Amino acid sequence: MPRATSDKFSRAHQPSAGSSSSSDQSGGRNPLFNTERFGQHILKNPLVAQGWVLLLFATALWTWPYSPSINKANLRPTDKVLEVGPGTGNLTVRILEKAKHVTAVEMDPRMAAELTKRVQGKPEQRKLDIIIGDFVKADLPYFDVCISNTPYQISSPLVFRLLSHRPLFRCAILMFQREFALRLVARPGDDLWCRLSANVQLYAKVDHIMKVGKNNFRPPPQVESSVVRIVPVDPPPPVRFEEFDGLTRILFTRRNKVCHANFQAKGVTEMLEANWKTWCSQNNQIVDDSIDMKTRIENILTETGYSESRPAKMDLDDLLKLLSAFHEAGIHFA
Repeated sequence: MPRATSDKFSRAHQPSAGSSSSSDQSGGRNPLFNTERFGQHILKNPLVAQGWVLLLFATALWTWPYSPSINKANLRPTDKVLEVGPGTGNLTVRILEKAKHVTAVEMDPRMAAELTKRVQGKPEQRKLDIIIGDFVKADLPYFDVCISNTPYQISSPLVFRLLSHRPLFRCAILMFQREFALRLVARPGDDLWCRLSANVQLYAKVDHIMKVGKNNFRPPPQVESSVVRIVPVDPPPPVRFEEFDGLTRILFTRRNKVCHANFQAKGVTEMLEANWKTWCSQNNQIVDDSIDMKTRIENILTETGYSESRPAKMDLDDLLKLLSAFHEAGIHFA
C-alpha cells in the first residue's frame, strides 16, 4: 500500500464485516467489539453487507484481453471460498449457504471464536475452516473465489500474495481504502497511474465495483472505502514479477520525469551493471568493458524511443517493450 500522505491516512484502518452491535445495554463498550488492537471497524449497515453478497453471487467476469461481452459467474455450489477478515461472520454465513467450503483467515482470536459459535451445531460447521493468524504468512489452501476485508496497512501485500497464488483463483472481491482502490484501476495518463497500477494490471483485470462510505461502520474510519473486483490473467504473462517490478521501481520513483533522467538516479547504473556482470557469468558470456553501463543504458533508451518518454503516460505495452530491450542486452532488474 502506498505510504500515507497525511495523518488521516496513517490512522486509517480497514472495516470489519462483523456485527452491528458495538455497545451493551448500559451504553458501555462490549469487549468483543473493542477492536482497537487490530484496527477494526464493524460494518453496521446491513444493506452494504447484502451488496457484498450480491457481488459474490452475481459478479461479472471479463474475458482477457478486455472484451465487451460479460459472462455472469455466480458463486457455484462447487466453489471453495477464501475469506480474509471475516469478523463475526455476517458475510461468512451467507457464503456458506451457497459455496461448498469456506476457509476464513482471521487475525483476532475473539472474532474467530465468535464465528465458531455462530455455526456450532449447524450443517455449515462442516463447511467452514478458520485459520487464526496473519494472512500474509499463512499457508493458503486451494480456492476459487476470495473476499477480503482486511487492514488497510497490508493492502499491497494482500493483492500480490493473491496474484502469486497457484493455481489461479477465478476472481476476488476486495475492500480497500478509496485512494488505494483508485490506484489499482488507474489508467496511463491518469493522475493516479503508478507502479502499483502497472504491476497489478499486468497480471489481472481490475474493476471498481462500489463505494462504501465511512458512516457505514462503527466506529467510522478516517477515510472512505471502495470495493474492487480482481480477475487474474489466465494464463499469466511469461514475465517474472521481480523483473517487471524492478523496472517500474526505477521509472515510477519520479513518474513525471523522462525515462533518461530516472535511469541517471543515484545507484541505478551500479545496480544494473552488477546484474549484467552476474548474467554474463551465469551464461558464459565475456564481460565487455569497452562500453560503460551508462552508455549501454542510453543506447537502449534511444533505440527504443523511450528516452524522453514519461512513465506517467507509458502503458503496459511500452513498459514490456522496454523491459524486453534491456533483457536482449543482458541487463536485468532483479
